[in-house]
Amino acid sequence: MAEEFVIGGIPVRQGETKRIDLPVVRLYTDTEMAIPVYVQRGKRSGPSLFVCAAIHGDELNGVKVISRLINSRALKSLRGTLIAVPVVNVYGMLHRSRYLPDGRDLNRCFPGTSKGSLASRMAYVFMQEVVAKCQYGIDLHTGALHRSNLPQIRGNLDDPEIRELGRAFGAPVMLHANLRDGSLREAATDLHVKTLLYEAGEALRFDDLCIRSGVRGILNVMRQLKMLPLRRGRKIMRPFISYESSWVRAGGSGIVRFERKLGEWVQKGELLATILDPYGHELDIVSSNDDGIVIGRTNLPLVHEGDAMYHIASFRKPHEVVKRLDELQDTLAGEAFTEKP
Repeated sequence: MAEEFVIGGIPVRQGETKRIDLPVVRLYTDTEMAIPVYVQRGKRSGPSLFVCAAIHGDELNGVKVISRLINSRALKSLRGTLIAVPVVNVYGMLHRSRYLPDGRDLNRCFPGTSKGSLASRMAYVFMQEVVAKCQYGIDLHTGALHRSNLPQIRGNLDDPEIRELGRAFGAPVMLHANLRDGSLREAATDLHVKTLLYEAGEALRFDDLCIRSGVRGILNVMRQLKMLPLRRGRKIMRPFISYESSWVRAGGSGIVRFERKLGEWVQKGELLATILDPYGHELDIVSSNDDGIVIGRTNLPLVHEGDAMYHIASFRKPHEVVKRLDELQDTLAGEAFTEKP
């Protein structure tokens, strides 16, 4: 690792920590929009890792994960370089919106161009100034508006190194996910940057279990990469891996009576929810399409026909996945978060 590391034209030397405003574009109000970037370099050489949140501006759990991460006492022993970006889509967060003002989804605009749309330019700057300077990355997400996700890691599990990093993270579930056109993960992969995606919680909400799981998982990955010293006697949860998942959709429009919760094991054909009319008469029943775990669920009790309601991940031993979730809750309940003095 070179002694000097430059982001946005600002050098960061070994042993230094800097906060950098990375300019993206000037708005029509003559206001400059910049991405906030935290860079911490250890005194000793090691890998470079980026951690980013709020690519979708309404996904807030990751913002809190990063604020706790950069204030963790564990980083005093850092080797290599950590680049933490708490808010990528600054404009979206200001407006509590998933999207940018041009209506585009930033996570479908990577790697971007220097002369394209606002979303494309933002993606380009982020790729050039952050992603291209790292060997590893963790992209933090939540479910969409009115939709919650169980803490889970997604990635290309056919890649042995990504699979091992995902295991080290320690979420209860690890899901094989194909690359999507225009996504950060696809663009990072093209640059040979090994990237995990962490999904947990709901848009516009903080969930303490999801946040604590995220902080713990990132520190676990950093230990796996030897960016932090290993902690003796600390048990890492071994996640169950799923290569298949599917959404169960509403067969009719109406008011929902939910029967199953996030993280529960369900069997094929089991009742998940009932759809009623405003008078309480049953219009449709929603049943599981496979044996597995509920890893995603809508929270809105109003649906139209065809709306996605339950996300089911298939497992051979679903009872063990439920056990892992219970272990995660018990472990995090007993942990104290320690910040820098």
